[in-house]
Amino acid sequence: MCGTCGCGSEENGPKILTPTLGKETHDHHDHSHGHSHDHDHHHGHHHHHHPHDHHHHDHNHGHDHHQNKTVLEVERDILQQNEIMAARNRGYFDAKGIFALNLVSSPGSGKTSLLERTLKDLKDKIPFYVIEGDQQTLNDANRIAALEVPVIQINTGKGCHLESDMIHDAVKKLNIANDSVLMIENVGNLVCPSMFNLGEHKRVVIVSTTEGDDKPIKYPDMFHTSDICIINKIDLAPYLDTNIEELKENALRVNPDLVFFEVSATKGTGMEQWYGWLKENAKLVPEKY
Repeated sequence: MCGTCGCGSEENGPKILTPTLGKETHDHHDHSHGHSHDHDHHHGHHHHHHPHDHHHHDHNHGHDHHQNKTVLEVERDILQQNEIMAARNRGYFDAKGIFALNLVSSPGSGKTSLLERTLKDLKDKIPFYVIEGDQQTLNDANRIAALEVPVIQINTGKGCHLESDMIHDAVKKLNIANDSVLMIENVGNLVCPSMFNLGEHKRVVIVSTTEGDDKPIKYPDMFHTSDICIINKIDLAPYLDTNIEELKENALRVNPDLVFFEVSATKGTGMEQWYGWLKENAKLVPEKY
């Protein structure tokens, strides 16, 4: 799929699905066919720009040319193509007054629980739309759909991160209203998503107290490229060796501009501060609250 992390394959490319409440996830098999263009993502080809969808044939004729391309060159091409589409996404978000957030974390940080709690508490005040990124299942999208918030699932197959062209395709299906908030929940992974700009306004890294205070040192790129760090599961801190202050110090060493929120998504602790930031940055009219 990409030189950057070697994930994914053409056969198992991204699928964009709409969750259907009350039905089993076998729905997604119905959708998974008929997206023959999806494999184009991995070559930086976007079917709606290029008339030459026959690029498969090129692989045979120009094989030597491809072999001479170094991994670094391929990686650069992929990231450059991603940036072009990210800029296009960003222009669309800005024109429609959509505040877009890219939520990133390891698996098990409580990212979906935090998102659910946020939607539950604020959905009557802020119009939300959600894009769920996951490798295989519709589980998280179904949890969001149960809150009656519009959601689209992107299943990346073997891919370990979302890319801006996937977001572009999902956004077209979502029909996002003007002056709303788009929450993009990325695939659980702290490495590859850091390199792929989706056109978001802010990147939010979620880390739980159960993960230890050295996470920012282990994954500096993610903390360096994020604007917000939410420390989740603070209710568990007393039972762990994790030192929250040390976690913050380590994160600030990587990114001195990082803004922190210490929360418990399950208990509701600290969520008001996070909501305050969200409302303020979404630039919504204060009278709505």
